[in-house]
Amino acid sequence: MKHYRKDITTWILIILFLTLLIIIYNEHRNNRYIEIGEDSPPPEELDPVVAAKTNQLLKKSAQQDINVVITEKIRSIKRQNDLYEQGRSSDGDVVTYAKGGESYHNYGLAVDFALRNNNGEIIWDINYDGNNNGKADWFEVADIAKQLGFEWGGDWSKFKDYPHLQMDFELSIRQLKKGLRPSHEPKDNGAIN
Repeated sequence: MKHYRKDITTWILIILFLTLLIIIYNEHRNNRYIEIGEDSPPPEELDPVVAAKTNQLLKKSAQQDINVVITEKIRSIKRQNDLYEQGRSSDGDVVTYAKGGESYHNYGLAVDFALRNNNGEIIWDINYDGNNNGKADWFEVADIAKQLGFEWGGDWSKFKDYPHLQMDFELSIRQLKKGLRPSHEPKDNGAIN
C-alpha cells in the first residue's frame, strides 16, 4: 500500500508541476502577444519596434559611411501575390516563395533594403564597398541589423533573400494569420516587451 501511495504522490506532483508550467507559459505568452482577431484588416504601417529599429539601422549605417535605402516596408496581400507571380506567370526572376499573407511584410514586421552608391544610384550589389574599408557594405549592414535584433534573409539556407530583414517576435506566419500580434506594452519596470 505504501508503494501505491508513493506512486500516486509522485504522479500528483508531476501533474501539479506541469500545470504550473502551463500557467506560467500562458501568462508569459499573454504578456507578449495581443489577439486582434483572425478577420482583422492587415496593418497599414510597420510595427513600432520594427520602425524604430529600422531608423537605428539607417543611423548606424550612416555612421559607417554606408547609405542604406529602405526599398519596401509593409506590403499588401495583392503586392505580395504580384511578387510571388514574378518569375512564374509574369516576367522576371523569382524573388519570393511567400504568397500573400505568408510574408512578415504583410504584418509590418519586415523591411527590404538596398544601398545608394557614391553616384546616387540605388544598387543591390552585395559586394559593393562604397566606404572603402575592405568589407562589403551589404554584409556590414546585415551585421548591424542582426545586432539590432533583425533576422537577415541572407542567413537562410534554402532561399537567400539578401535585401530582407524581419523581426518575428517568435510569432509564426500561422499565428499571425490567426490574429496574434506582438505586444509592446510596458512591463512593470517600464521596459517594452
